[in-house]
Amino acid sequence: MNKWIIGARIKTLPAAISPVLVGTALATQINWLNATLALTVSLSLQIAVNFANDFSDGIRGTDNNRVGPIRLVGSGLATAKAVKNAAFISLAIAAIAGLFLAIQTSYWLIAVGAISILAAWGYTGGKKPYGYLGFGELSVFIFFGLVATVGSYYVQTGEISGQSVFLSFAIGSLACAILVINNLRDLPLDAKVGKKTLAVRLGDSKTRYLYVWLLIIAQVISAYAYTFNSYALLTLIWLPLTVRNARLVLQGSTGQALIPLLVNTARLQLFLSFTLGLALFL
Repeated sequence: MNKWIIGARIKTLPAAISPVLVGTALATQINWLNATLALTVSLSLQIAVNFANDFSDGIRGTDNNRVGPIRLVGSGLATAKAVKNAAFISLAIAAIAGLFLAIQTSYWLIAVGAISILAAWGYTGGKKPYGYLGFGELSVFIFFGLVATVGSYYVQTGEISGQSVFLSFAIGSLACAILVINNLRDLPLDAKVGKKTLAVRLGDSKTRYLYVWLLIIAQVISAYAYTFNSYALLTLIWLPLTVRNARLVLQGSTGQALIPLLVNTARLQLFLSFTLGLALFL
């Protein structure tokens, strides 16, 4: 597989697709140009975060002996400079798409986009990356939950609704769950190199319960959306997958054994979001 596809970590992209899907579907009428631009921004930011994380962790040496998927810098597949440039190119694509979106809708989006770009780089970049301080999950919830979902709805309607905010909590919770299981897998190594992720701060047991609660919140909110759209009950078809993921993480799997669970969590987010989006569209 092409090393840049590996570096982009395509299995994490449901975190970028899901909020745009739900926020767009919530609108009564869809502007497909704005939807495409919003999706481009979200995907580009997610890929930029992945490359930036690869670069920053690689030059710090925290990717040495990494248990998870191959990292470009840590494994020597690409130079740190090349990976850094890939992150900047992805951020530039997000900025350009975001600028066109702002021109189409509101110039306030430029400020939102600028903050999002700074957050994408600051996750593991800079002198004091907030991802190393345990704030990664909070950032993911805000930007790939609240901002992306509500923002996708806003560029369709020109307004912010309570429903879009409500549903953003489900999407944000699942996005957080992906990061939580990722950090749970890396917990021993991160603790060893001084990377104080939320998982390191909470410890193994509490991190597992946090993951389970995030899945429960997402499933409950998605189903409760039946109060304004009866088709939302269709999301309950993914309850067995939610229960299965929760059971597997509570069984105490570690290291390589958590990688399939990471993939299944991303799939759950995509499946649940697609079903919820379809319900809203109908």
